[in-house]
Amino acid sequence: MNNVIEFNQLSKRYFKQNQKTFKELLPALFKGKSGGRFVWALKDIDLKIARGETLGIIGLNGSGKTTLLKLMAGITQPTMGKIMVKGRISPLIELGAGFHPELTGRENIYLNASILGIAKKAIDQNFKQIVSFAEIGEFINTPVKFYSSGMYMRLGFSIAVNVRPEILLVDEILAVGDISFKEKCFKKMNQFKKQHTTIIFISHSMETVVNFCSRVILLEAGKIIADGQPEKVVRKFIKRVANEK
Repeated sequence: MNNVIEFNQLSKRYFKQNQKTFKELLPALFKGKSGGRFVWALKDIDLKIARGETLGIIGLNGSGKTTLLKLMAGITQPTMGKIMVKGRISPLIELGAGFHPELTGRENIYLNASILGIAKKAIDQNFKQIVSFAEIGEFINTPVKFYSSGMYMRLGFSIAVNVRPEILLVDEILAVGDISFKEKCFKKMNQFKKQHTTIIFISHSMETVVNFCSRVILLEAGKIIADGQPEKVVRKFIKRVANEK
């Protein structure tokens, strides 16, 4: 099988600071108190994702889902272990994260594309399609600091999905925009699926996960505790959530 993403004994650790502000931290340090502690977001992850697969990732908040996607996207690096990624990635994780508020929508399209490693020629060819899909209209020449949150997110989504990604990372971004735009997003996602684009999809909607994904993994406390058919893994997750109540 042709794998495009492989995790080998991968772990990710973050430092969690006890004090929220520097004003709180300074007295604690003088008193010899600990400034914080290390927290494992992911622990000993072994995972292989095949080309053209639609993988759903489910789990409670804090289980490590977004961290997993950020490692795939290269936004953060593992503390231990290895990750291999083959193919151009379009991360729909923090939409518009690379936007500069003083630049126009037009300028930010090229800026964001360069961050994603997309050539200017490719953006020139897809520019009209990006603007049309985002439903920005005449505001494309307005600095994005004047955009509504919906416009901001729509433009970020449009850039990512209109450059023919080989691997698409999706983290609950389909919550953006109105109902009609959400439907358009899903239609675009299904087009990618039919074209055998590799899709890694995080959602709290179990119905969407079952209907959209070909395989699902369940994360709990930074570890994969289930991996397989969507219906089976979702049932296990729902059962575990019910038992905790």
